[in-house]
Amino acid sequence: INDFSYLHTNCFELSIYVGCDKYPHESELPEEWENNRESLIVFMEQVHRGIKGIVKDTHGKGIPNAIISVEGVNHDIRTGK
Repeated sequence: INDFSYLHTNCFELSIYVGCDKYPHESELPEEWENNRESLIVFMEQVHRGIKGIVKDTHGKGIPNAIISVEGVNHDIRTGK
């Protein structure tokens, strides 16, 4: 569903598996967190990279459904409603 969400709703979702056991026991979670803590925090910090902004008209109102294209990226996105 992650690919579908990105391609059809502009919602970028990720599923991250940090071990071979998809459903570890509750008692194992603190150790899994400590084993992966630093890399997960660095990964989450990456949300602040890239281009961000609001598409507005000449009156300062948001433009719904505006198409945003980036040269060299083969995936346009649209602004929200």
